[in-house]
This record gives sequence, C-alpha cells and structure tokens, in this order.
Amino acid sequence: MRRALAAVAAVLLIWTAAAACVTGDEGSGDGVIRLRFLSLAWQQESVDANKELVREWNAANPGVRVQYVQGSWSSVHDQLLTSFEGGEAPDIIHNASDDLADFAYGGYLADLRPLLPERLTADIPAASWETTTFGEGVYGVPFLQEPKVLIANRKLVEESGVRLPTPQRPWTWEEFREVSRELTRSRGEGKHAVAWPLKEPVATTLNLGLSAGGRLFHRESDGKVRIRFGTGDALVPEVIRDQVNEDGTASRTILGSGGSDALPGFFGGKYAMVPLGFSYRQQIAQQAPDGFEWTVLPMPVGPEGAVQGVSPQTLSVAEETRHKREAARFVDFLLRPANTVRLARGDWMLPTGRTALADPSLSVTDDGWSVGTALAAGLRSAPAQSVRGYPEWKDKVATPAYQEYYSGAIGERELKRRLERDGNLVLARYQRR
Repeated sequence: MRRALAAVAAVLLIWTAAAACVTGDEGSGDGVIRLRFLSLAWQQESVDANKELVREWNAANPGVRVQYVQGSWSSVHDQLLTSFEGGEAPDIIHNASDDLADFAYGGYLADLRPLLPERLTADIPAASWETTTFGEGVYGVPFLQEPKVLIANRKLVEESGVRLPTPQRPWTWEEFREVSRELTRSRGEGKHAVAWPLKEPVATTLNLGLSAGGRLFHRESDGKVRIRFGTGDALVPEVIRDQVNEDGTASRTILGSGGSDALPGFFGGKYAMVPLGFSYRQQIAQQAPDGFEWTVLPMPVGPEGAVQGVSPQTLSVAEETRHKREAARFVDFLLRPANTVRLARGDWMLPTGRTALADPSLSVTDDGWSVGTALAAGLRSAPAQSVRGYPEWKDKVATPAYQEYYSGAIGERELKRRLERDGNLVLARYQRR
C-alpha cells in the first residue's frame, strides 16, 4: 500500500510540476501552447518510439509543444482519478479501454467525435471503436491491441507428434485438453503441458470466453447491466480448472503468478506451452537462452470460432484541457499509419488501424507476427468494456472468486453465486448514480 501511495505521489508531483508549463495566455509570455502527454509505454523499444515521436512533433510544431510524462500501468487508474479531481490531469492520456468507463461517464474525458479527422476514424474498424464508446460519445482512440496466444516450445510440441494448430484451423478446447494430456504423458514427472499464469485471471477468462459464447455482462431493457453466468461463461474456466485439478496437465504453482514468472520454467522445459499476451514475444526473444526454439500458436476456440475479447490501448484527451483541438492534432500525428507501425513494433502489439496492420513488416513469420495479424479479424470488444464499476467488481469479487475456483477450493456453483450475487451488488451501486 505504501509503495502504491508513493507511486501516486511521485507521478502527481511530476504532473503538478509540468502544470507550470502552461499556455502563453496563462503567463509564460511566449504564446506557445504546452501540452502534457502521459505515456504508459514501459518496454524500452516502446519508450524510445514514443519519445522520438514527441521530438518529431515538437520540431515540426514550435507553437504547440508536447511534454512526455512517464506513467505506470500498475497504478494509472488511481493516479488519473486523483489528478482529475485535483484539476491537474495531463492533456493527452495513454490508457486501456477497459479503464475508461468510469472516467468517461464521470465527465473527465473529452468526447472525441468532433475533434478527430475522417482519415483516422475511417481507418479503425467499428469493432475497435466500440471499445471506447460510452453512451453517445467516443472517449478514446483505440490504437494498439493484442490477442492471447500460446507460446510453445517448438521442439517439445513437434516431437510429441500432435497436430499443430494454425489460425485457419485452431484446436478446439477439447482438443487442447487432449493434446495437453498427450504432452504431459510423454514428458515425465514434474513436467506439464501448460502453465496458466493467472495472477490477474479476470480479463483472460472473459476474453477467451467469447469463443464459447460467454458474455457474463448483459444489458437489460431498463438499460442497466446485470451479471448472468451461463453455459458459455463456464466452458473456458472449466477446462483450465480441470487441467490443474483433474488432468494434472497444467502447473498448479504458476496459477497465482504473472506471465513473466512463468518464463524461467518455460525456458527450462517444465512447461511446453504458456498462454500469454502477444506482446510477451519481446521478453521471450530477449530472454530465451541460446538455442531455445519457440513458436507462436493460436489459442483454442469454442463454438463461436476464433474470436477473443480485447481491451486496446487508447489515447484520450482530458475534458479540462483548454486546448482540445491541439491535443487531438497530436493524437492524429501519433496515429498516422507509419507512426502507428513504429509504436506497434515497439510494443510488439498489433495496430487497430487497417492501413498500419497491412504493413509488410507486421506479417512476417519471424517471431510469430503473421499469426497475430491473422487473428486480428477475430478481435472484439471485451465483455466488460462499457460497464461502470468494472474495476471494483474485478478486484473485490471476480479475481478472488476465479482464483479460488481455479485452485479447486470452490466449485462452479459457488463461483456462479459469487459472480452474480456479489457482482450485481457492486454494479447496482454504480448504476444508481
């Protein structure tokens, strides 16, 4: 808790100091508009790409200067909430679409519809714009996204003799379970086919559940959202739970870990496959030992086919900024197709824009890029995208419930009871406002 508070305080100090760099009509005397850009880039390639683009903008636009401000994914929600309420919000905000609902409905973000050029709005598919549309307004530009994929030890899966999936012919969830049994049987004591790093289980569970027809959140005729846990919501969690507790094909020790924590065991041959976000390829490419061969496989699919929920990275403009049009111009600059490709390669993610996604450098077979681009057409808005109260529901209700379910501590009936009963109580408080 102390670390989180310290992080918030540190970033607020930076933002407050930056707030002194205001427009000429507010006291600087030089007539220059100064904007603060909160970036959550963290991989060095991505940080470098963002900073270089800021430098290029400033060189070409001396009358509108942008200051790069470094933020952190781990504490951005609290930092933004505090800065909005304190009147010190950055002008341009990098975030994720699943964190925007409360800020959009709370009036903290500008509606971008009158601010963005046709070039940009037409290039991004409607399915992506759905992730940042709340009510009648659009409160962020979705620009980078990543499917969940299986990162596999090429040697182990090929030697097993199992059919390797392709984006055109992926495994079903039942096939995946059987393949995992075969990989585990052939490998000996203490080795597993798969490791599920589910320290943050909610997004993974809900997003993969779309292929099984899961939605969980349902908007009723009165306009309110209610949670109903149905058959489609149960398929993916059941497979994961059974792999851990019945089949013995998935590692129990990795369940409570983050994705990076699974990599040493993966490199050491303890696990043949690890489901990870597409961007983890960068860490694997950088950290894999010499001679380690890895490949990217599509995730298994359910009756609905190769669809996944995603929460794209977004760029928003603060409602309180006095220079919305200038801020939107900078967003448009960052998201010109050639610049978006630079950002995508820096983050090892996929652009949402059609023009950038078609860039040949993102369709090469090296490092699994071609698998990701083949999956892009099946990416959909994450189920909880527009739900007010989602962050609290996720932290207080869903995360502990799924963690206990996956560990075997509770069964499906109790999982359903908690998600529905406790979850609807949380959502009801937000929907009374």
